[in-house]
Amino acid sequence: MSSDMTNTNLPKNRANVEQDQFLTTLSREDALKRFEAALFPRAVPGEVRAPSDALGCALAEDITAPIDVPPFDRSNVDGFAVRSADLVSAGEASPVRVMLNDEVIACGTAPTRPVLSGTVTAIATGGPLPRGADAIVMVEHTQPVGPRAIEIRRAASPGQFVSYAGSDIARGEALLRAGTVIGSREIGMLAACGIAQVSVARRPRVAIISTGDELVQPGERLRSAAIYDSNGAIVTAAVSENGGEAVFLGAIPDDEEKLEAAMREALETCDMLVLSGGTSKGAGDVSHRIVGRLGQPGIIAHGIALKPGKPLCLAVCDGKPVVILPGFPTSAMFTFHDMVVPVLRRMAGLPPRSDAKVTARIPMRIASELGRTEFVMVSLVEGADGLIAYPTGKGSGAITSFAQADGFLRIDALADQMPAGTKVEVTLFTPRVRVPDLMIVGSHCTGLDLVTAPLARAGLLVRSIAVGSLGGLAAAKRGECDFAPIHLLDETTGIYNAPFLDDGLELVQGWRRMQGIVFRLGDARFEGLNNAQDAVHAALADPSCVMVNRNQGAGTRVLIGRLLGDARPEGYWNQPRSHNAVAAAVGQHRADWGVTIAPVARAANLGFIALAEEHYDFALVTARKQRPGVQAFLKALVSEQSRAALKLAGFRPV
Repeated sequence: MSSDMTNTNLPKNRANVEQDQFLTTLSREDALKRFEAALFPRAVPGEVRAPSDALGCALAEDITAPIDVPPFDRSNVDGFAVRSADLVSAGEASPVRVMLNDEVIACGTAPTRPVLSGTVTAIATGGPLPRGADAIVMVEHTQPVGPRAIEIRRAASPGQFVSYAGSDIARGEALLRAGTVIGSREIGMLAACGIAQVSVARRPRVAIISTGDELVQPGERLRSAAIYDSNGAIVTAAVSENGGEAVFLGAIPDDEEKLEAAMREALETCDMLVLSGGTSKGAGDVSHRIVGRLGQPGIIAHGIALKPGKPLCLAVCDGKPVVILPGFPTSAMFTFHDMVVPVLRRMAGLPPRSDAKVTARIPMRIASELGRTEFVMVSLVEGADGLIAYPTGKGSGAITSFAQADGFLRIDALADQMPAGTKVEVTLFTPRVRVPDLMIVGSHCTGLDLVTAPLARAGLLVRSIAVGSLGGLAAAKRGECDFAPIHLLDETTGIYNAPFLDDGLELVQGWRRMQGIVFRLGDARFEGLNNAQDAVHAALADPSCVMVNRNQGAGTRVLIGRLLGDARPEGYWNQPRSHNAVAAAVGQHRADWGVTIAPVARAANLGFIALAEEHYDFALVTARKQRPGVQAFLKALVSEQSRAALKLAGFRPV
């Protein structure tokens, strides 16, 4: 690229050329193949470390045991070192009397007296076997008969309760092989052999840079229209989890000159550079423009047939990998784990992460886009016949999905769907996955956190996925959760929730909560009104009055439908999945009114016009009722602690 590219005030047509450069997309497989071909084969640099500092590193060479372990014949129990030939006739009815030698062999004490025929020596667990002894008799099988003699009531065979020298590890034996990942077990083996230093593959230093004018670091004040930098924290941790030495360099604004300086400095001191953001087609996305000036061969792939993650940029600059991840958190993490982790682990001398994959079944059909490999975030649920992978994605910009998700599955680019019941391989975000003790799928409510908080503090893993009342009922009927929170009114009978239950489900009463119209305080269209229907009429009378709806399947959506009838006001198709999102839309002037619950309206300092008190109850899967997590939830639900917390938050316990 020419030198005029350093000018951030590019002519419009030139900027458009730069923005369009990744429109020729590569398949996932082709992009990864080209990226690895530009990097490997390469030597893995080594370094010498103390075993305690080598945790998680891969050994660079074989290690041979320098000594026998144990280094001497030792006792496995507390008792007496004996000559087995002296005890051939010993039994309960015919004990053998022997004389005690005048020494006791403790751990770390070398024997000084031999065991002669008719004598024994007291010995502790781990004590060295004295000369002449060939077995150990447990102290429980002896009886003192004087200050210098004991009776033994059991015969002993040669080698009984003795660990011989080298029986654990033999001198000259291959102790650990090159490529072995050092863990606590390996550190113990090295310590047992007296090895204080090992040669390991050096952790590649990985520089991490976040980009964007909108980023603020955690702990700093969040200014208007800004967001906290979550990608920097996530990528830094993921690098460390996969064998790299992470060096977080902070967030750099969308200033081409400053960003280039930071990238050049990072490549001088580090083995790899990972950025997030600045790789898409926006005019402010400058990261990919710089890469071509940093070394050869430059960009390997920019634009990969992934969903999400198409803007991913892979480059190699003078032998060092440079990766520009998409800015959205879920896109960044999908692409990092799928495309970058294999390269990072190979640079660190580590094997592919086989422990980070499990097989599970998907409970529902997942539609996909032909031509793009698609990633779907999933939460693992324990089903009757194995693990179930429940989709939890909230979009490529959702960071909270990671709190609920255990990993992701991949849908091939040639598939337009994944049928319900398909068994899939799930890539885990970490190998330490734990299936929830309590799984709740259904309607969202802030009161749920108040009831489950004591369970979490007691060590139970509770996971809640907000899919709406109808979605929760469907999950409960398939046996994919323990409880489905619901608030559905049967208009024929006027009864909440019970008419919607099928065989295998039972109703557990929860609490009552008030739904109502929310608006910004001071809005003259709503101030002074006490009737929700009047408020809706006022909103519909003003074409500029924008509503925020709720997602299909939500109980709140049913209430909204009754209020609106056939009307479809501005904002009707804005359908967030939670009460908090409705309040945020109104509070941030993206909408003027919506329907949410009173506690959320109060927390957001919004005006509230009561509409209807609804029953927030739970459909319990009867077959899962005796699970410990379910029983703990049922007890917590009726506890005085939960009832007081719910009442304080604005709910009405029943």
